[in-house]
Amino acid sequence: MKKRLVIIVCILAAGMFIFRTQRPYKDLAPSDITSATVHLSPPDKTIQITETEIEGLVPYLKEITIYHKDDSYYEYNGQAVTFTLSMTDGSKETIVAYAPFVVIDGTGYKAKYAPCEGLNNYANKLLHAQR
Repeated sequence: MKKRLVIIVCILAAGMFIFRTQRPYKDLAPSDITSATVHLSPPDKTIQITETEIEGLVPYLKEITIYHKDDSYYEYNGQAVTFTLSMTDGSKETIVAYAPFVVIDGTGYKAKYAPCEGLNNYANKLLHAQR
């Protein structure tokens, strides 16, 4: 009986590890960001994000949900949007949305599709507003 209990506990612990999700920007506030840009590829265009647009960006970033490290995003085709954030503490964050992946400071993660797609749509709205 103890052996079965140990096996069940191990399986549950492994399942929690495998299916663990994280929201790395859930506590982010617009005031944490001093400046931001987004680079869309294609069309190979970089846009400076205004203070008002940063307030619109933060809710999308807060929804990013990552599952596990995964560098297979190299095998995908499509548009990538790269947000570069300068933070109030002097650090920089680089976030690439490439649904269903997100790359944070060079590390790729399998991610929830909808938040990645939301970031992509937001970047494209900024691009079209510039025209």
